[in-house]
Amino acid sequence: MTDIDKTAGPQGTPRAGAEAIKAIPVRHYGRYVSAVIAIAILVAIVYAFGQGRINWHAVPDYFFDDRILTGVGKTLLLTVLSMVIGIVGGIVLAVMRLSKNPVTSSIAWFYIWFFRGTPVLVQLFLWFNLGLVFEYINLMPFYKDYWSNFMTPLLTALLGLGLNEAAYMAEICRAGLLAVDEGQTEAAHALGMSQGKTLRRVIIPQAMRVIVPPTGNEVINMLKTTSLVAAVQYPELFRYAQDIGQNSGAPVEMYFLAAAWYLIMTSVLSVGQYYVERYYARGSSRQLPPTPWQKVRTNMLSLGRPKGGMA
Repeated sequence: MTDIDKTAGPQGTPRAGAEAIKAIPVRHYGRYVSAVIAIAILVAIVYAFGQGRINWHAVPDYFFDDRILTGVGKTLLLTVLSMVIGIVGGIVLAVMRLSKNPVTSSIAWFYIWFFRGTPVLVQLFLWFNLGLVFEYINLMPFYKDYWSNFMTPLLTALLGLGLNEAAYMAEICRAGLLAVDEGQTEAAHALGMSQGKTLRRVIIPQAMRVIVPPTGNEVINMLKTTSLVAAVQYPELFRYAQDIGQNSGAPVEMYFLAAAWYLIMTSVLSVGQYYVERYYARGSSRQLPPTPWQKVRTNMLSLGRPKGGMA
């Protein structure tokens, strides 16, 4: 509550007939009501899960099982390899899409249109069953075999996830390249730099500030999307959790276990994404945003300061 003195004149002299105005802060009762409702709902959900017929002891029993850890490793490996394919393919497609050549631009547009317009699971099954179209894979003197032997579950997963991701990364990269002012390109050409050198030295470094944040989201999304490859028999985290659940008689508990591991991995990737974004923000921000540890230190120090004074 604050008292505002309205009795003083312009030079601090008392003003005749004036009274002190007492300002009363507005009470936001809706905030308290909504907070109580949210807490009640959360408690109800926790209570429901606690009373359910779920054997929660099975989760810590298998949390560090060798098969689960193997699945975590394969999930991370598949994520990294698929994102490498997606990023490289996305850069190539973005450059093709922005090309003045109508043929290459049209091919890139068709690729993006097809892969963004069909579900990932459908693409995985298409790659897995293309043996109906191509009976053999024939690379002349290097390799020749049946398609069913060539298209292993790992290769199916990499093609299905990586090529689909390339379509999305192409649009992200294209947005980043278009975000750079055209004057940068003109200045580089005025200095005698070639188109390729301008792209590598001038355009891409500036476009990274736009490209990195959505790319981090795509990495996290890719980590979760890897669970779909269980449908084509590739053993990763979700597949191993399914197998353990069927053999142990605790399928639902293993789903919770898999969800916990996905949460751990995505949380670690989110922290990494924050620091990468902070790194590329150096050229656009005068003061970098504080790190999580710096925020904790600031909050801890503020608690020890006396109210209305300095520490």
